[in-house]
Amino acid sequence: MKLSLHGRIGAIALTGALALSLAACGSDDPTGSGDTTDAPAQTSELSGDLNGAGATSQEKAMDAWRAGFQSANPDVNINYDPVGSGGGRTQFLDGSVDFAGSDSALTAEELESAKAVCTTEAIDLPQYISPIAVVFNLEGITELNLSAATIAGIFDNKITTWDAPEIAAENPDATLPATVITPVHRSDESGTTKNFTDYLAKASGGAWTYEADGNWPFQTGESAQGTSGVIQAVQGADGTIAYADNSAVGTLGVASIKVGEEWVAPSEEGAAAAVDASPRDDERAEHDIVIKIDRETTQAGAYPLILISYGVACLQYDTAEKADLVKGFLSYVVSAEGQSAAEEAAGSAPLSDALRTDVQAAIDAITAAA
Repeated sequence: MKLSLHGRIGAIALTGALALSLAACGSDDPTGSGDTTDAPAQTSELSGDLNGAGATSQEKAMDAWRAGFQSANPDVNINYDPVGSGGGRTQFLDGSVDFAGSDSALTAEELESAKAVCTTEAIDLPQYISPIAVVFNLEGITELNLSAATIAGIFDNKITTWDAPEIAAENPDATLPATVITPVHRSDESGTTKNFTDYLAKASGGAWTYEADGNWPFQTGESAQGTSGVIQAVQGADGTIAYADNSAVGTLGVASIKVGEEWVAPSEEGAAAAVDASPRDDERAEHDIVIKIDRETTQAGAYPLILISYGVACLQYDTAEKADLVKGFLSYVVSAEGQSAAEEAAGSAPLSDALRTDVQAAIDAITAAA
C-alpha cells in the first residue's frame, strides 16, 4: 500500500534521524557510514533521481546530506554539481536541475524568470550558514587582525605590502615582512564574492567604493575558479590573500576582523550570532525566506562576514514524485540531524530552532501541479 504524501514525508524524517543518530554513534564520519547491524528495516518508498547544482561553499555539507539521505532512502539518487552559485541559479532557471544551492538569494528578476520553469514561483530557503574567512599565506605568521577598511584597501590594490602602516597599526606585536601582497579573487560568478563585497561595501566606512556583486568588480589581481581554486592559489605562493568559505581554510593563516571594539575570528558561534542580529527581508513572498545580514553589527561575539547559502526550489513541481523528493530531501537538510551533519562535515552554524521551524513550514508548502 502506498503512503500518503504526509506519511511519506514522515517516513523520511524518521529514517533520516535514524541515519544521523547511527553516524553519531561510534563514528566521526558525518555521512552516516557507522555500523547499522541492529537498525530496523528502512521503510522509505521514495525513489528516483534528484538533480541540483550550485554553491561550492555547500560542497562538504552537501556530500554529508546526500549520503545521509540516500542511506535512509536507498532508492533515491541525489546529484549535486558544485559549479558555483551563479551557475546553479542559471541551471535552475533554465530547468536543467530540480534545485539549486546559492550563496545569494534570487533577485527580483530571477524570481520573475523562475515562473517559466516553476508552475507557480520559486523560493529561497536558508540551509547553510558559514563564516567567510580572510585567508593568507605569509611565512611565519598564522594570525592577523584586519579591519574591513584594511581588507578593502588590500583587495583594491591600495595597500600593497604586508608591512604597510595600516596592517602594522592593527598588529603591533607582529613582525611583518615587506613581502608584496597578492590578492586572489573568484573568477566565476560567486555568492561568496557577493557576500564578501557586500561586507566591504557596508563595513569599511567608505574604503570600498564598489557595489556588492557576484562578479569581481575589476580585472586586476589574480583570480581562480571556485573555492578550491582560490585556496590552491593561496597555498601556492607566499604573500597571497583571499576570501573563502571557512570550511576550506585548512592550514592557511586566518584574519580576525574588527566588530565594535573587538577582534573576532571566524567561527560557527560568531556566524550564528550575526544571523541572530540580522532581520528578515519583509518584502519577500510568504514562503521566500531571505535574511538581510547586518554587516555593521557590534553585537559581542558576532562575526558578520558570513554567507547564508540558500536552497532554491519551486513552490510547485510538475509531478507528485518530484515534489515528494524535493520536500523529503530539503526537510532532511534543515532538520536538526541534517544541520548536525553539516556542522560536523563543514563547520557550519546550525539554523536556530525558530528559523528552522519557518523554513520547514515553507518546505511543507511545496506541492505538485494538479
